[in-house]
Amino acid sequence: MAITPLMPVYPRCGVRPVRGENCHLIDENGTRYLDFASGIAVNLLGHSHPGLIGAIQKQAETLMHVSNLYGSPQGEKLAQSLVDHTFADTVFFTNSGAEAVETAIKTARAYHQSAGAEHKNELITFSMAFHGRTMATISASNQTKMHHGFQPLLEGFKYAEFDDLESAKALIGPNTAGFLVEPIQGEGGIRPASDAFLKGLRELADEHDLMLALDEVQCGVARTGTLYAYEQYGIVPDIVATAKGIGGGFPLGACLATEKAARGMTFGTHGSTYGGNPLAMAAGQAVMDAVANEEFLASVRDKGERIRTRLEQFIGNYPDLFELVRGKGLMLGIKMKVESRPFFVHLRDNHQLLMVAAGDNTLRLLPPLVIEDAEIEEFFEKLSAGAADYEIPQAS
Repeated sequence: MAITPLMPVYPRCGVRPVRGENCHLIDENGTRYLDFASGIAVNLLGHSHPGLIGAIQKQAETLMHVSNLYGSPQGEKLAQSLVDHTFADTVFFTNSGAEAVETAIKTARAYHQSAGAEHKNELITFSMAFHGRTMATISASNQTKMHHGFQPLLEGFKYAEFDDLESAKALIGPNTAGFLVEPIQGEGGIRPASDAFLKGLRELADEHDLMLALDEVQCGVARTGTLYAYEQYGIVPDIVATAKGIGGGFPLGACLATEKAARGMTFGTHGSTYGGNPLAMAAGQAVMDAVANEEFLASVRDKGERIRTRLEQFIGNYPDLFELVRGKGLMLGIKMKVESRPFFVHLRDNHQLLMVAAGDNTLRLLPPLVIEDAEIEEFFEKLSAGAADYEIPQAS
């Protein structure tokens, strides 16, 4: 057979992890890598957190899956915890971020259509966005590289310029149902929205009775130093899609909504076979128990600020390589003056430092939120060594 057993949709590298220890991954050959990728913002408690492991083990011994035809004490507990700590009144659990965004899209449309406004089915989304890989979520993105091979796209999305309020305002029409936006674009290059932009979207949504749906799949769950990033913008959304860190490594997502926003999500309108299973709920509760407190969140803000300050000093030593640092908390990006992916590979293969490349020639720093001073020092040692011996590829 010419095709590999694993469908070849990923350009997999030579790193083959078989074990994790806190902030490190160990491959088949015993090579240790400092993990500043965290499974792309997933392993927020690292790779061996006793609370998370213990919760999963205990629940696995008791009950792993049961149909949503029955009551869910585990789901009710985690939903209540999310309601208590956020703007939301109600929660729908999914297995992934893409599913959470799909639920957010359906919720925004159902808000209007449940009231008889069938024509209100368009969401305004934004340039360089990434919302997932399902048909609806790639249709919600204007990135043609994700559209190739999957035409025709689904209707119901219009694209405005990110962080450009006038661009969004100009697209509002009689069919508009709401906005779908990442407060901080992850795949797009760690690009935070401005306060004025998100506050402006909130005001437009209120003025036109539209839904403001936030995609916090990557920036949510303590990653930026607050439980959700919207808290730092002084706004209250109608809908939030969350995933990645919420399970700490176990597949879990959720759509959070106000009672008003969820008025169309009634019996039979949505569902999921595995969504909200007891094993996922145990993982999610363990994560919330660990991160949903001011002491933990303050530690994320402190570590993020210390790393950012040092990075801003560091990049000045390599003016031909680096341009600027941006982001919030422990969701940071280094924008490069050259193509970022070759340098990302250089750090991985020669200095055992794992980061994540992103759009706009950006390197993403997404370490476990439990990093300590030793790992921060190790990171700067590896980054410094990598920058010192990196040879910028010459254009052919």
